[in-house]
Amino acid sequence: MTESEILKNAFAMPMHNPSYPPGPYRFIDREYLIISYRTDPALLEAVIPAPLKLAEPVVKFEFINMPDSTGFGHYSESGIVIPVTLDGVHGGYVHSMYLNDQPPIAAGRELWGFPKKWAEPLLQVHKDTLMGTLDYSDFRVATGTMGFKHKTLDKAAVLSSMSTPNFLLKIIPHVDGRPRICEIVKFCLQDITIHGAWSGPGALDLHPHALAPVADFPIREILSAVHIIADLTLPLGEVAFDYLAQGKT
Repeated sequence: MTESEILKNAFAMPMHNPSYPPGPYRFIDREYLIISYRTDPALLEAVIPAPLKLAEPVVKFEFINMPDSTGFGHYSESGIVIPVTLDGVHGGYVHSMYLNDQPPIAAGRELWGFPKKWAEPLLQVHKDTLMGTLDYSDFRVATGTMGFKHKTLDKAAVLSSMSTPNFLLKIIPHVDGRPRICEIVKFCLQDITIHGAWSGPGALDLHPHALAPVADFPIREILSAVHIIADLTLPLGEVAFDYLAQGKT
């Protein structure tokens, strides 16, 4: 290959057989269980990267089932999102994510900077209960439960909440270990169709783990449990803040 051919065809690793196709990525019947709870604001402020600012002392713990996704197939995911602002714009900071499929782990980390690690999340209906679980190294670190479809939610309100920006801290090291890329990435979900949204009584059980620290933010009060089924597109992102350009390494 010539230098120009490499630059023309370079997209992802490995170059001759990338782990994922080019985006954007469409998800059909993506299913969420989101349990929101109040926690210690000082603990959240300690992990939120400036210039993002904490909007409220709340953790949104998510369990997601994705049965039909472009290039990724069928997989599950779980993670923590924290409400933040950037220059007065409200959104969510994705603090951690755990999933059971290699292509979206590679794509998420390389393209946007999603903080993804391999684990075994699962979202399923168990009789009258919607139940999300997260196992790391055969150890149960999270269990979320919600009464199944107790109350129908307004689709317009859910669509508005899902359309707000998401923020990520993307770090890619140089060959000498220093940061080659260090930036805040912003993206917004697009072409969202809400098939259904419900609320119900919710509970969340978290267990400490050295390599999956989902219990770092203690549960003070469960605020809500929401079940959503939607189609949506995950577009490519944009750089909202570049630490290296600011001279911060």
